[in-house]
Amino acid sequence: MTLAEPDPAAARGGPAPPPVQSAPALPGAHPLFDAAGTQASLDALLEGATDAREMRARTVAWLATARAGAMADIVAGLAAHPRKGRETVRAIAELTDATVRAVHHVATTHLHPNLAPTEAERLAVLAVGGYGRGEMAPQSDVDLLFLHPWKASGWIESVVESMLYMLWDLKLKVGQATRSTDECLRLAEGDITIRTSLLEHRLVCGDAVIAQGLRARLWPELFARTVPQFIEAKLAEREARHLRQGGQRYVLEPNIKEGKGGLRDLQTLYWIAKYIHQVDRAIELVDLGLFTRGEHTTFWAAEDFLWAVRCHLHLIAGRPVDKLSFDLQPAVAERMGYHDAGGRRAVEIFMQDYFRCATRVGELTRVFLTALEQRHLYRVPLIERFRRKRVRPGFRIDTGRLTVTDPEHFFARPLNILRLFEEALRTRVLLHPDAMRRVARNLRRFDEGVRSDPEAARIFLDLLLRHGNPERSLRRMNELGVLGAYIPEFERIVAMMQFNVYHHFTVDEHLIQCVAELARIERGEVAPDLPVVSQIMQGGIDRTVIYLAVLLHDIGKGRPEDHSIIGAQLARRICQRLGLPAERIELIEWLVRNHLLMSDVAQKRDIADPRTVRDFAKAVKTRRRLDLLLVLTVCDIRGVGPNTWNNWKAELLRTLHRVTADALENGLEDVNRDQRVDDARRSLRHLLTAQGWPPADIRAETGRHYDSYWQGLPTGTQQLFARLLRGISPAEVRMDLEPDPGRDATRAAFAIADHPGLFSRLAGALALVGANVVDARTYTTRDGYATAVFWVQDEGGRPYAAERLPQLRRMIERTLRGEVVARDALAGRDKVSRRERAFRFPTHVTFDNEGSEIHTIIQVDTRDRPGLLYDLARTLAANHIQIVSAVIATFGAQVVDSFYVKDMFGLKLHQQSRRDALEKKLRQAIREGAERAGS
Repeated sequence: MTLAEPDPAAARGGPAPPPVQSAPALPGAHPLFDAAGTQASLDALLEGATDAREMRARTVAWLATARAGAMADIVAGLAAHPRKGRETVRAIAELTDATVRAVHHVATTHLHPNLAPTEAERLAVLAVGGYGRGEMAPQSDVDLLFLHPWKASGWIESVVESMLYMLWDLKLKVGQATRSTDECLRLAEGDITIRTSLLEHRLVCGDAVIAQGLRARLWPELFARTVPQFIEAKLAEREARHLRQGGQRYVLEPNIKEGKGGLRDLQTLYWIAKYIHQVDRAIELVDLGLFTRGEHTTFWAAEDFLWAVRCHLHLIAGRPVDKLSFDLQPAVAERMGYHDAGGRRAVEIFMQDYFRCATRVGELTRVFLTALEQRHLYRVPLIERFRRKRVRPGFRIDTGRLTVTDPEHFFARPLNILRLFEEALRTRVLLHPDAMRRVARNLRRFDEGVRSDPEAARIFLDLLLRHGNPERSLRRMNELGVLGAYIPEFERIVAMMQFNVYHHFTVDEHLIQCVAELARIERGEVAPDLPVVSQIMQGGIDRTVIYLAVLLHDIGKGRPEDHSIIGAQLARRICQRLGLPAERIELIEWLVRNHLLMSDVAQKRDIADPRTVRDFAKAVKTRRRLDLLLVLTVCDIRGVGPNTWNNWKAELLRTLHRVTADALENGLEDVNRDQRVDDARRSLRHLLTAQGWPPADIRAETGRHYDSYWQGLPTGTQQLFARLLRGISPAEVRMDLEPDPGRDATRAAFAIADHPGLFSRLAGALALVGANVVDARTYTTRDGYATAVFWVQDEGGRPYAAERLPQLRRMIERTLRGEVVARDALAGRDKVSRRERAFRFPTHVTFDNEGSEIHTIIQVDTRDRPGLLYDLARTLAANHIQIVSAVIATFGAQVVDSFYVKDMFGLKLHQQSRRDALEKKLRQAIREGAERAGS
């Protein structure tokens, strides 16, 4: 854990001893690491020099060259063993030691020689914090404590100042304090951060006697009497740190230092152990009985891997970066020697290794810290003194945690591991660290016999269905490896990341989040926001089917095949082992195979088109499937991560569910154009009559639109267009910008004389103000006007704030008047963020003449960027294609734009050659736009 300290015999400014070498990280012996040789070289370099500034400059220049060579050796050593970081961080610490000793030698020998120092002129230079532990990443701070006996003398201040100037000139980031021993103890008493840094102090050079005096006083005078306080503070600090980093181990852009399962968790474990037992190395925890040898091996391997990741991050970024962001992950994976394999990208394989490492760190620290918490902090709650929880035979409560009475006998049967989790969930008591350790040791006992045991199936299904909080048991079982041991198909997706901006969690964490959402719906916690699915969950739904479908819907991820198809096959196998009847198995298999169907139809198709509803109803077939699929779809979207669910998606899914349910119950023949047109006209007549419109004006309004207009827009929007069109002249542009809270968007409606390319000009104007178009419709009236409506969101996926609407209006007006040419104006703004450039989104362009009765559907699936919709619309307009409606579905950095189009004669695009030529031009527009955006 720490470097060896210098020989205590070298005291009071005597010659510094040679530092500990680290051969594996330094391929060749470097002169800087020879302390005597370095001092001799500096002495010769400064011989005859009298000007202090000149001496500092010569020293800095010599050390800069020497450090560059040494760092090159260290970096070469890391490149040779790219997944081994321990030797690298120790070598960098040793390099820093050599540098500090060198500047100390120059300061005390040449700049401020003191041949007869007094007792008050004794100085020790100590490394503290991570540097004191002997671990430094390439861009880590150099934390120094200049320790003196009493009040700092003028000589000490001069030496410290000169040393700091030289270290700063070497471009080192130095954190420093100059204190006496008494000051250290007094400040550490009241500041847990100072106390922690002192816990890891280490003499680098100078007076060893003073340093030993600090160490001799820290434990008896401070540490020994504040053990519970320190543990409590560190546990609270750990919890707060995890919350700041997102509260989840599997956030897809983890902070490798501060995040859950990161380096700081390992360091917290070590700090507490050192505070209590004065250990210097993690191996000593084995001798103390706090770690098993296997746990120490886990500690060692996890620390080695995490340090390697952090070193590569610093070297890539050239600055102290600890967030493993999307744009850096591929580069780190490449430096660490990962390659694409099995249909997965190298970065995904690397990140799965990272998250598995974070899981092991979590298991290790949880067991260790829970044991320490119980030993030093546990107090029996008052209620437990009078009323103890009743547990089943074979279990007992030990210091508020659930464990077993006879561990050897209990864990001999792997089925009992499931019973342990069942009892923990039933009693709502957390597991004892000893029980968690024994669970991990006995996972190998799970075999096909256990997995096919009806009693195991009963316990597992009860964990999922009976106690109202399945997330708790699933997450703990997953973290301890039980879920993957009992369902081996699940083990493959544990810690598996999906390298895209849309998904916020690994696959296994996403599935557990989805189950948690389902449980919240069933408990009625989100009924006001989700009335339809809440009603379905209270209406006699098959809970076994829906819970298993939600848990298993992404079980096929990470394979070359379509994950929905392979997932359905895996779900069937799992459900057969669970002993479910054939009807339930078939329904779960169908749900897993089609779990994306409803989301795709709602978000990528025009559900106002009767053909869309009829085709979806034919695929679903029954109301039971429809209801189950809606619940699964809602849970799937809500379980993706924060801000992925909004009112817009809710409205789309509710509408699709309602119209499909009507079609299934009343017959598909009821889903026809004429009926919907008549119903829409009738609704608008009622509204306009209530507003006092004359009958002649109402007849004119209802007669000026083609049938597609009546089936494509809600009545409220048709009422708005009636007002905008009333009395309009050919030269006018009328618009209305209003928030549409029911869809979490701003509705931008336009009435204007029709002309070619109008849709693309409007799309360009909206792109210029950063508007994200989520849906669009455009229709032409019989008398030559265009009615276009866009639903847009701001950069945060919300309706535009009222104060921003005037700017939006002005930009649109300028674009439509020709004062601003969108293509030119977008050239400097149409950029893909650096964070998103690492993602690969191959472009797919498809033409569908069957999905709509009167339109060709052109679907473009590609990387999103601000000017994409404008580029696509402009290309279609240039090829005389009329856009009737556009449905925009965005999934992080990926977008699927679906255009319902006709040719200039109002017909579908029937000719294959025409479609091929148009696809080529669309791809060219996407490619040129991507080059312009630098993606």
